[in-house]
Amino acid sequence: MRYIGQTHYQLEVCGLKRNLPVIQVGDDLWIASFVMLGDTQLVNVCAGALASKLAGYDFDFLVGPEAKAVPLLHALSTILGHRQYIVCRKSVKSYMQDPLVAEVESITTQGVQKLVLDGIDAARISGKRVAVVDDVVSTGGSIEAVEALMSKAGAEIVCKAAVLKEGSGYTGDLIYLQELPVFRR
Repeated sequence: MRYIGQTHYQLEVCGLKRNLPVIQVGDDLWIASFVMLGDTQLVNVCAGALASKLAGYDFDFLVGPEAKAVPLLHALSTILGHRQYIVCRKSVKSYMQDPLVAEVESITTQGVQKLVLDGIDAARISGKRVAVVDDVVSTGGSIEAVEALMSKAGAEIVCKAAVLKEGSGYTGDLIYLQELPVFRR
Protein backbone atom coordinates (compact mmCIF):
# COMPACT_ATOMS: atom_id res chain seq x y z
CA MET A 1 0.00 0.00 0.00
CA ARG A 2 1.25 3.48 -0.75
CA TYR A 3 2.45 5.54 2.21
CA ILE A 4 1.10 9.08 1.95
CA GLY A 5 1.65 10.25 5.50
CA GLN A 6 -1.18 8.33 7.16
CA THR A 7 -0.76 7.98 10.90
CA HIS A 8 -3.24 5.14 11.46
CA TYR A 9 -4.69 2.12 9.69
CA GLN A 10 -8.17 0.76 10.42
CA LEU A 11 -7.96 -3.03 10.80
CA GLU A 12 -11.01 -5.26 10.92
CA VAL A 13 -10.44 -8.85 11.99
CA CYS A 14 -13.13 -11.29 13.15
CA GLY A 15 -15.67 -8.47 13.26
CA LEU A 16 -13.52 -6.36 15.59
CA LYS A 17 -12.08 -3.01 14.54
CA ARG A 18 -8.79 -1.66 15.79
CA ASN A 19 -7.12 1.64 14.86
CA LEU A 20 -3.43 0.76 14.46
CA PRO A 21 -0.64 3.35 14.49
CA VAL A 22 1.46 3.41 11.31
CA ILE A 23 5.15 3.44 12.22
CA GLN A 24 8.32 3.65 10.16
CA VAL A 25 10.55 0.58 10.43
CA GLY A 26 12.89 1.21 7.48
CA ASP A 27 14.03 3.89 5.03
CA ASP A 28 11.00 3.32 2.81
CA LEU A 29 8.90 0.99 4.94
CA TRP A 30 6.03 1.59 7.36
CA ILE A 31 3.84 -0.94 9.12
CA ALA A 32 0.55 -0.80 10.98
CA SER A 33 1.63 -1.77 14.50
CA PHE A 34 -0.56 -4.65 15.71
CA VAL A 35 -0.22 -5.46 19.41
CA MET A 36 -2.50 -8.05 21.01
CA LEU A 37 -0.91 -7.78 24.45
CA GLY A 38 -3.51 -6.59 26.92
CA ASP A 39 -6.43 -6.73 24.45
CA THR A 40 -8.38 -9.61 25.99
CA GLN A 41 -11.34 -9.29 23.64
CA LEU A 42 -9.14 -9.37 20.53
CA VAL A 43 -7.06 -12.29 21.82
CA ASN A 44 -10.11 -14.38 22.71
CA VAL A 45 -12.05 -13.69 19.51
CA CYS A 46 -9.02 -14.33 17.28
CA ALA A 47 -8.11 -17.47 19.23
CA GLY A 48 -11.63 -18.78 18.70
CA ALA A 49 -11.43 -18.14 14.96
CA LEU A 50 -7.96 -19.71 14.68
CA ALA A 51 -9.09 -22.71 16.73
CA SER A 52 -11.81 -23.34 14.14
CA LYS A 53 -9.22 -23.23 11.35
CA LEU A 54 -6.88 -25.57 13.25
CA ALA A 55 -9.62 -28.09 14.06
CA GLY A 56 -8.77 -30.27 11.06
CA TYR A 57 -5.13 -30.70 12.08
CA ASP A 58 -3.82 -33.35 14.45
CA PHE A 59 -1.13 -31.95 16.75
CA ASP A 60 0.13 -32.49 20.27
CA PHE A 61 1.44 -29.02 21.11
CA LEU A 62 1.06 -25.38 20.15
CA VAL A 63 4.41 -23.62 19.84
CA GLY A 64 5.19 -19.95 19.31
CA PRO A 65 7.72 -17.19 19.85
CA GLU A 66 7.89 -14.87 22.82
CA ALA A 67 6.30 -12.37 23.54
CA LYS A 68 3.27 -11.01 21.67
CA ALA A 69 2.06 -14.49 20.69
CA VAL A 70 1.95 -15.76 24.29
CA PRO A 71 -1.61 -14.65 25.16
CA LEU A 72 -2.78 -16.10 21.83
CA LEU A 73 -1.07 -19.42 22.60
CA HIS A 74 -2.68 -19.47 26.03
CA ALA A 75 -6.18 -18.75 24.71
CA LEU A 76 -5.82 -21.28 21.87
CA SER A 77 -4.61 -23.95 24.31
CA THR A 78 -7.60 -23.31 26.54
CA ILE A 79 -10.09 -23.48 23.65
CA LEU A 80 -8.51 -26.60 22.14
CA GLY A 81 -8.19 -28.38 25.49
CA HIS A 82 -4.39 -28.56 25.47
CA ARG A 83 -2.82 -28.69 28.92
CA GLN A 84 0.47 -27.10 27.81
CA TYR A 85 1.95 -24.92 25.10
CA ILE A 86 5.57 -24.19 24.30
CA VAL A 87 7.13 -20.71 24.16
CA CYS A 88 10.40 -20.10 22.32
CA ARG A 89 12.11 -17.43 24.43
CA LYS A 90 14.16 -14.46 23.21
CA SER A 91 17.18 -15.28 25.34
CA VAL A 92 18.78 -18.11 27.28
CA LYS A 93 17.47 -18.14 30.86
CA SER A 94 19.45 -19.39 33.86
CA TYR A 95 16.87 -22.11 34.59
CA MET A 96 17.15 -23.65 31.11
CA GLN A 97 18.75 -27.05 30.64
CA ASP A 98 20.60 -27.71 27.37
CA PRO A 99 18.81 -24.94 25.45
CA LEU A 100 18.51 -24.99 21.66
CA VAL A 101 19.15 -21.68 19.86
CA ALA A 102 18.16 -20.32 16.44
CA GLU A 103 18.90 -16.89 14.99
CA VAL A 104 16.12 -14.68 13.66
CA GLU A 105 15.80 -11.42 11.76
CA SER A 106 12.45 -9.69 12.03
CA ILE A 107 10.90 -6.64 10.40
CA THR A 108 10.14 -5.16 13.85
CA THR A 109 13.53 -5.68 15.49
CA GLN A 110 16.94 -4.34 14.57
CA GLY A 111 19.78 -6.75 13.94
CA VAL A 112 19.97 -10.47 14.49
CA GLN A 113 17.99 -11.78 17.45
CA LYS A 114 17.67 -15.31 18.74
CA LEU A 115 14.95 -17.67 19.80
CA VAL A 116 15.66 -20.26 22.47
CA LEU A 117 13.95 -23.53 23.30
CA ASP A 118 14.58 -24.95 26.76
CA GLY A 119 15.98 -28.48 26.55
CA ILE A 120 13.14 -29.66 28.81
CA ASP A 121 10.61 -28.42 26.25
CA ALA A 122 12.70 -29.89 23.41
CA ALA A 123 12.49 -33.31 25.07
CA ARG A 124 8.75 -32.84 25.61
CA ILE A 125 8.07 -32.23 21.89
CA SER A 126 10.62 -34.66 20.43
CA GLY A 127 8.73 -37.01 18.12
CA LYS A 128 5.52 -35.00 18.57
CA ARG A 129 3.37 -33.08 16.10
CA VAL A 130 3.20 -29.31 16.60
CA ALA A 131 1.28 -26.30 15.31
CA VAL A 132 3.40 -23.14 15.13
CA VAL A 133 1.45 -19.98 16.03
CA ASP A 134 2.38 -16.29 15.92
CA ASP A 135 0.46 -13.03 16.06
CA VAL A 136 1.79 -11.57 12.79
CA VAL A 137 3.89 -13.13 10.03
CA SER A 138 5.64 -10.63 7.77
CA THR A 139 8.99 -11.75 6.38
CA GLY A 140 8.69 -15.10 8.12
CA GLY A 141 11.91 -14.68 10.10
CA SER A 142 10.39 -15.56 13.47
CA ILE A 143 8.39 -18.51 12.15
CA GLU A 144 11.47 -19.84 10.32
CA ALA A 145 13.48 -19.63 13.55
CA VAL A 146 10.74 -21.59 15.36
CA GLU A 147 10.83 -24.11 12.48
CA ALA A 148 14.60 -24.48 12.94
CA LEU A 149 14.13 -25.10 16.67
CA MET A 150 11.41 -27.68 15.98
CA SER A 151 13.74 -29.47 13.57
CA LYS A 152 16.55 -29.49 16.15
CA ALA A 153 14.11 -30.84 18.75
CA GLY A 154 12.81 -33.57 16.44
CA ALA A 155 9.23 -32.26 16.32
CA GLU A 156 7.05 -32.44 13.21
CA ILE A 157 5.33 -29.21 12.17
CA VAL A 158 1.85 -29.98 10.87
CA CYS A 159 0.73 -26.39 10.29
CA LYS A 160 1.65 -22.75 10.83
CA ALA A 161 -0.91 -20.12 11.79
CA ALA A 162 -1.14 -16.42 12.60
CA VAL A 163 -3.76 -13.80 13.21
CA LEU A 164 -2.32 -11.61 10.46
CA LYS A 165 -0.19 -12.07 7.34
CA GLU A 166 1.61 -8.79 6.77
CA GLY A 167 2.62 -7.97 3.20
CA SER A 168 3.89 -10.53 0.71
CA GLY A 169 7.32 -11.29 2.17
CA TYR A 170 6.45 -14.72 3.54
CA THR A 171 5.56 -17.27 0.88
CA GLY A 172 5.30 -20.45 2.97
CA ASP A 173 2.09 -22.23 3.90
CA LEU A 174 0.23 -20.21 6.50
CA ILE A 175 -3.24 -20.27 8.02
CA TYR A 176 -4.27 -16.70 8.86
CA LEU A 177 -7.35 -14.65 9.63
CA GLN A 178 -6.63 -11.39 7.81
CA GLU A 179 -4.04 -9.62 5.68
CA LEU A 180 -2.27 -6.50 6.87
CA PRO A 181 -0.60 -4.22 4.34
CA VAL A 182 2.90 -2.81 4.48
CA PHE A 183 3.37 0.76 3.32
CA ARG A 184 5.94 2.18 0.88
CA ARG A 185 6.26 5.54 -0.85
